[in-house]
Amino acid sequence: MTMNLAQKLIQSHLVSGTLEPGSPITIKIDQTLAQDATGTLVMLEFEALGLPRIKTEISAQYVDHNLLQTDFKNADDHLFLQSACRKFGLWFSRPGNGVSHPVHMACFDIPGKTLLGSDSHTCAAGSMGMLAIGAGGLQVAMAMAGMAFPLKMPKVLGVELKGQLPPWVSAKDIILEMLRRQTVKGCVNKIVEYYGPGLAKLTAMDRHVIANMGQEMGATASVFPADDAVKAFLKQQQREQDFVEMKADEGAHYDENDTIDLSKLEPLIACPSSPDKVVTVRAVAGRPIYQSYIGSSANPGLRDFAIAAGMVTGRRVADDVSFDINPTSRQLLEEMSRTGDLTKLLEAGARLHQTGCGGCIGMGQAPASGRISLRTVPRNFPGRSGTVEDQVYLCSPEVATASALKGVITDPRDLDMDYPTFHEPEQLPDFRPQLQPPQEIPVAIELIKGPNIKPLPDFDKLPDTLTGPLLLKAGDNVSTDEILPAGAEILPLRSNIPAISRYTFSRIDENFYQRAEKLNGDCFVAGGENYGQGSSREHAAICSRYLGVRCVIAKSMARIHRRNLINFGVLPLLFDKPDDYHHLEQDMMLEIDQPIGQLKYGKPIELKIHLSGDSIHLRHDLSEDELKILEVGGLINEVREQHSITPDKTA
Repeated sequence: MTMNLAQKLIQSHLVSGTLEPGSPITIKIDQTLAQDATGTLVMLEFEALGLPRIKTEISAQYVDHNLLQTDFKNADDHLFLQSACRKFGLWFSRPGNGVSHPVHMACFDIPGKTLLGSDSHTCAAGSMGMLAIGAGGLQVAMAMAGMAFPLKMPKVLGVELKGQLPPWVSAKDIILEMLRRQTVKGCVNKIVEYYGPGLAKLTAMDRHVIANMGQEMGATASVFPADDAVKAFLKQQQREQDFVEMKADEGAHYDENDTIDLSKLEPLIACPSSPDKVVTVRAVAGRPIYQSYIGSSANPGLRDFAIAAGMVTGRRVADDVSFDINPTSRQLLEEMSRTGDLTKLLEAGARLHQTGCGGCIGMGQAPASGRISLRTVPRNFPGRSGTVEDQVYLCSPEVATASALKGVITDPRDLDMDYPTFHEPEQLPDFRPQLQPPQEIPVAIELIKGPNIKPLPDFDKLPDTLTGPLLLKAGDNVSTDEILPAGAEILPLRSNIPAISRYTFSRIDENFYQRAEKLNGDCFVAGGENYGQGSSREHAAICSRYLGVRCVIAKSMARIHRRNLINFGVLPLLFDKPDDYHHLEQDMMLEIDQPIGQLKYGKPIELKIHLSGDSIHLRHDLSEDELKILEVGGLINEVREQHSITPDKTA
C-alpha cells in the first residue's frame, strides 16, 4: 500500500490503533522538548512519577521565555530547571542560547523521528522530515517516562507547491496564504504535508517558517520531506551523519488536497487581531507604524536577518519607528557579527534585544497604545504583545523592514532597490557544545526549589451530579492567551498555581477570579468555535480547574487545550446543536446529573437549566481512556492509582 509521509512517520511509531482518520492511536515518542514557561511544571510532574531518569532518546530543556530577571523568580526557576536536567538526564540550554525550536533544529532534529514538546510551535521540526507535535506539559512528562502519546489519527491534507517564489516574497507569505485559505481552525485534527516541485528552492529554514505556523491553523503537525535541503542543513550544522531520506511513496493518497503556485504569491500581511485576517500588503499600505520587529520562532533563520540588513545598508529607519531586532540564537548572533550584518542593522537605527522569545510573548518590547506594530512572530492575539489595545500585524522580514524604512506599511516591491541576495553558509560552528549534556552516570542531585515553586494542587474526582453557575460565557476563537495571559508580570508565576490563577480569564472578564473565589464551588464555562486555540500552556487548564471550573462547553475546541482540560479533570463537552450556545446566559445555574462512567459516545447528554426548567443536549468526543482519566479527576490521579503513588504534600 502506498503511503504519504505523515502516515509513514506514524506507522513506524505506532504502538496501538490503526491509521483510520478519527480513530484513537498511541505513538512512541523519540524526543521531547520543553521551555521554561512550561518546563517547571513538566519537571514537577516528572518528579511526581517517581522515576530516576528519562527514557526517551533525547530530551532537552530550554530557557528562552522568562529571561527578564526583575526579581528572584525567573532566576530561581532557571536553577531549578538546570538541577532537574542533571537529576533526570536531560540536555539543558541556558539563558542566552536562544529560542528552543531553532536551537533544537540545529542540535537534535533527525529525519524520521518523533518529537513531543510542551510548546505549541514544536511542530516547526516537521521541516526536517519529523513528526513533531505540541502538547501539554503533563503529556510531555509522560513521554519522558517512556509512555506512548495518545491522539486521534489525523486526516492528512496534502499541499502541492508549484513554481518559484518571486522577488520580495518569502516563506512567511506561503504560510500566510495557507492561513488565508484555511483560517485558524481549518486544520484541526489534520496533518499538513507539503510536497511538489516548489520545494526545490525552499531551504530547511524556509520550511521551518511554514511548519512553525501550522499551529496557527490548528494543525496537529506539519510535515516536509527530508531531501537535499535537509541534508544541506545538517551538513551546515556538522551533523550530516544524522541525515535519513524521508518522502511519500509515489502516487500517495491524501484525505484532502490543495495546491499553491508560488510564482503567483505576493507580499501578504495578517491584520489585528488574528493570524488568519490575511490581506495583501498593498491593501493596507500607507498606515503609519510605531514598531517593526524581526525575529521569533516563526522567522528564526539567518536569512531573515541578513535580508533585512541588506535592505537597510546605507539607510536609516524612519524617526518614528522602533526597529526591534530579536536574534533567535547565540549561533545566529555570532554569525551576524562575523558577516557584518549586525553592524548594518545597528547603523540603520535598530534596537538589539536578547536572544529569546522576548516581545513575541509580551516579555518586553510592548508597543505604544493603539499604534501599529509589524512583527514576524506567529501570533497577534489581542493583548499578547503586552499592550491591551495593541494593533499587531504579522508579516515577512521584507515587509517589516520596508515599512521601518518608510514609516508606514509598505509593500517591499515598491522600494527603489533590488532584492538583496543571500546564500546560506556551507558550515556553521557546532552548536551542541553550548548546551549542557546529560550526565552519563546518574548521581544523587537535590532539586533546587526557590520560594516561588509550589507543588501541584491535588484535584478530586468529578461528582456524579455536577451543579453550578455558568461563570463565564466567551465567544469564538478564545485563545489560551486570553484564558491565562503571558507577559512579564504573569509568566514568572508559572510554577505557583495559586498565585498565577488570579489572572485566569482576566482579558475577558477582569472580575472572574473574584467571582470564582466568592463562589468557592463548582462552575461551568461556555465558549464558541475553536475554544482554547494558540499556546500549549497547560496553566490555562490547571488554573481553570483550580478556581472550580469542572466543565467547559463549546461549539468546538482546539486539540491541545481540550486534552489539557482532560488531563486536569475538567470535562470538555460540545453543543449537540451549535445554536444552543445562544440559550445559555452567564450566571445561569446548570446541572448535569449523569456520572462520567455512564457517558456513551454518540448518546446525548442533558444539560438542565435551573429556574427556567429548560434543557439542551450536549455531546462528547471522548475516548474510553479519556473517560477513565476524567472519572478519577485527571491524568496524575490515574497514574498515582496505577502505581500506588501517594502525593507528597511537603514538596
